[in-house]
Amino acid sequence: MRKVLAVVSVFSMMVMTATAKAAVKGDYLEVRTADIYTGPCFANSEVNLEGQQAMMAWRVNQGSWQGVTLDGLSVVAVVNASATLGDEYHNPYPAKSVLIVDERANGMQRAALQAFAKHMGGALLAHVVRVDAAPIRLEMGEAHGSVKLTAGNLARIQTRSLCSGDHLCGNEEVYYPPLTKVAHAMPAFTLEEAFNGKGLGQVWSRADSRSAFVGNFSL
Repeated sequence: MRKVLAVVSVFSMMVMTATAKAAVKGDYLEVRTADIYTGPCFANSEVNLEGQQAMMAWRVNQGSWQGVTLDGLSVVAVVNASATLGDEYHNPYPAKSVLIVDERANGMQRAALQAFAKHMGGALLAHVVRVDAAPIRLEMGEAHGSVKLTAGNLARIQTRSLCSGDHLCGNEEVYYPPLTKVAHAMPAFTLEEAFNGKGLGQVWSRADSRSAFVGNFSL
């Protein structure tokens, strides 16, 4: 009987520990201004010419950050770096960033969303030059890789799953990993991405590239 109770106790502690570690979880979307699923020949042709910009979006499905509940809220980070992001031979810093927080969040939640994004983005989000609030919608489609994000009139992204027609050279691979910690992520095709906000000194609009990650996170 004591052995059974001991096993149950250990199992309960493991469950509690796992639950405590997964304090926040949800969906993740990332898009770059360079292909991330590509062959070396394509990637080398874009180095320091493309890929200095990126957008990262997190939607919290469940959990809290710094003791503040964030269920159902989202935050978007827009980055402008000094070199192609992910290229190991060039330094992307200094990098500037803009955060867009969910307008439904109250004051404490907006602060927590900013802190969460900075933690996830690390050095890329060390220099936030502007914080905006907007209605954020992140819709995951039925087909894997099919996602649509709108952040008011500031940012938008639409993706689909990769298909055989997206293999151009036959040597494609996930050339650049995601810019943040994820539980799982798969490359996707970017139908459209655009940033129309202020703070970075530029806006952009691109279409039809193999430049997105769709996944989820769990901390």
